Amino acid sequence: MPFGHDMAHSLTTVVELINTCPAVDGKEGLADLDALREFVTRRQVSGVESLTDEDLAEVHALRTAFYRIFTASDQATAVVRLNELLSRTRMTPRLTEHDGHPLHVHYFAPGAKVAEHLAADCGIALAHLMVAGEFERLRSCAAPDCGRVFVDESRNRSRVYCDSRTCGNRMHVAAYRARRRA
Repeated sequence: MPFGHDMAHSLTTVVELINTCPAVDGKEGLADLDALREFVTRRQVSGVESLTDEDLAEVHALRTAFYRIFTASDQATAVVRLNELLSRTRMTPRLTEHDGHPLHVHYFAPGAKVAEHLAADCGIALAHLMVAGEFERLRSCAAPDCGRVFVDESRNRSRVYCDSRTCGNRMHVAAYRARRRA
């Protein structure tokens, strides 16, 4: 499924946010304000002036909510969880151009805190994905020692590993070795 720039950016952002969660791999990827600041800069989250400890706590709670959406057992559960998240978000859709990006829609309210900004933009991207009947593209890595999430953008929805070069390669080598021993 080809995603537009905005949707692809928001989906990548939500995946990266979720994958900082200790529930994913036991490590805290957003341990302090410096880590949050680096995430905001790397993901080009616009309109964020300053960050506080309250922002960090809100982003931690938000990523847990997103993780629960990605790992929902079915689309109906994911929809309920996403609607809960979106209902707590002030949204003011508006067209904007910035940082060399073409005209696109921002969903967060002007002056929104970073967690609300992420909830609105990433939540809307997930909502569009579900409305398009693409819930099954929200995946957790099939490697037994990996809990990372990803969006399967393959044409035939066949991707099972978060990264084919790490988890995929490791699992294929393990399967090959097991076959050789047999």
